Amino acid sequence: MTSAWVASALAALTGHADGLPLDPGHRTAEAAAEWGAVLGVDGTVLLTERAALTGRARRGQISVGGSCRLLEGTDGWVALSCARPDDPDLVSALIGEPMTWESVGLWCRGRAVSEVTERARLLGLAAATVGEWSSPAPSAAPVRAPDLRHLLVVDFSALWAGPLCAHLLGLAGAQVVKVETPGRPDGARSGHQGFFDLLHAGHRSVVLEPHDPALDALVEAADVVIEASRPRALARWGLNADAVAASGTVWLSITAYGRDHDRVGFGDDVAAAAGLVAWADAGPVFCGDAIADPLTGLYSACRVVASLEAGGREVLDVAMASVAASTVSRGSPATPVVSAPGPRARTVPPVSAASPGQDTTWLRAKLGHVDS
Repeated sequence: MTSAWVASALAALTGHADGLPLDPGHRTAEAAAEWGAVLGVDGTVLLTERAALTGRARRGQISVGGSCRLLEGTDGWVALSCARPDDPDLVSALIGEPMTWESVGLWCRGRAVSEVTERARLLGLAAATVGEWSSPAPSAAPVRAPDLRHLLVVDFSALWAGPLCAHLLGLAGAQVVKVETPGRPDGARSGHQGFFDLLHAGHRSVVLEPHDPALDALVEAADVVIEASRPRALARWGLNADAVAASGTVWLSITAYGRDHDRVGFGDDVAAAAGLVAWADAGPVFCGDAIADPLTGLYSACRVVASLEAGGREVLDVAMASVAASTVSRGSPATPVVSAPGPRARTVPPVSAASPGQDTTWLRAKLGHVDS
């Protein structure tokens, strides 16, 4: 009998490039299927569609996307991401010499994983000890399939998890307005255009500065606000999540480890922290493509729908690591798979996503804030 992991195409994205696909025994595909069924989508497809669109494949201890590595210390394993433009300089500062992944690996092998992760975090790098996080996310079970027509979702998030949540709420009928700042557009805009269109087609796009009166009016009108910023970054927008939620809004806050943990994290290193890896003979290998991201997007959409059913008025603190941890089956070695289906993707819509700020003038006119 084919396992859900294999049938979902996650096995094809798990294991060494020159070895067989692996089934680590996690219940990740089952969870994605359950959450997707509530939302009326095939949740398992969402886990692999970016890899399907980009043509990327499994790479063992190198993430599918290439920006994260699993590195051995003296007493365990570390996941270290180098995803942002400034990260190579930070990694060079970490190891005390120009960065190459070979030099990083040599530096890690002489140190305990606690030292590696602590020093990396002090520099603002995304780093985690494999398996360090075991706190699962709470249940996300709406009573019924959502009908979100006439609801407004304001999306401040970027990259994958938050935008996927907004996309799923949009599929259920909500109007979605994506908010970016002039100096910080969504980094996913520079990635695969088809994947970006898949998550954003049909959404409004506005570009606003923090503290813009139009921004305050937009948030006040929202039924759901989505953000994926650490609290100190959110404060620069002049927004107070608790106050907005108290007014009747569902405020979804997606972070790597929770609002009380001021840590950077991306889909691959966060999944590794939760133990969502496969254990092969030579150590852990990555499971899927930044798998904590699509898992969190799916889970978060269910949490939002459940909150709306219960009357809203709350801040949903969603930790990506906890979402990933809730799907992990611990202690099982990975099983080689002789044949596994490849990644799948939904059809990219014929309509492109809105360009940055395309709807800013529309928003100002609608809210009565014509002047910036």
